[in-house]
Amino acid sequence: MPIPPTPLPPELGAVFSCADAYGAGVTRGRLRSSDHEAPFRGMRLRRDGNDTAADDGPFAHDRAQRRRVLRLCLAYSAVMPPHAFFAARTAAVILGAHLWHGDELDVAVLAPARAPRRRGIHGIKVAPTLVSVREHAGLRVSSPASTWAMLAAGSTLRELVIVGDAFVRVPRDSRGRLCPHEQLATTTQLTAAIDAGARRGVQKLRDALELVRIGSASPLETEFRLDAAAAGLPEPALDAEIRDAAGRLLGISDAAYPAFRVAVEVEGDHHRTSRAQWNRDIEKYAAYAAEGWEVVRLTAVHIRGSDAPAASMVRSVLQRRGWRPT
Repeated sequence: MPIPPTPLPPELGAVFSCADAYGAGVTRGRLRSSDHEAPFRGMRLRRDGNDTAADDGPFAHDRAQRRRVLRLCLAYSAVMPPHAFFAARTAAVILGAHLWHGDELDVAVLAPARAPRRRGIHGIKVAPTLVSVREHAGLRVSSPASTWAMLAAGSTLRELVIVGDAFVRVPRDSRGRLCPHEQLATTTQLTAAIDAGARRGVQKLRDALELVRIGSASPLETEFRLDAAAAGLPEPALDAEIRDAAGRLLGISDAAYPAFRVAVEVEGDHHRTSRAQWNRDIEKYAAYAAEGWEVVRLTAVHIRGSDAPAASMVRSVLQRRGWRPT
């Protein structure tokens, strides 16, 4: 059985330089142990047990990726030039967007400064008129609207709509109340980012902005909405509050067609694995049914793939309830 390495001095923290480690009495051999990693030259990052912790909730993979990106950004921030900031896909993930992230961190500077060059870093030089910078999670990042616009060159139209939806969404608290102060960006700010100056993919941004809507809480919800529109279905109300005849709130659904009393729920695996969530769903859908609503429940299997049936499932229910294509 291998002998565990001697604990590192606690004063080194989660991120530390090799120089600080040597100063604390850590040997070169100890710095080659597997309980930390070397993401950048001269820096060490303690391995986080949370990276492999069990998580079967919705978008568990995205949360694990975001934790990983945040830790790498924390490590690099110790050696990052003071005028640099995280941008593009890295900034999008820091800001909470569900977006694939590669192995390199996107780090930008304002022109005419020279973009950083280092293993694990994708350096970007951007015109000052095309970006604004803010602090988020203790890191310097491009603003949500700037970040969205910077994604145009390397993203699909669907990805841009997904990220746009995520940034303009108005979150709700644990009691279902809207929290406008937590909205990351407005459609006006996205428009301003498009109009800030010439950039690659500007027409794609304009096309995406026409498809961005406030109310989608996940990529799956956005993907269903886009596919439903492409299939000719009417545009649904998003993040819809369903109430009874007396105005009492029965629940909040991902999408709804109030004229036909049809609600759409896009469900992650936690709706099946969480007993509390399962019980809440049963109570909510029973209340909906008592008020004449019908619920279409969709998962990723229904929404993604070449033969995904989500739109046709909703179409059938809408037609049965009186909707006719125009």
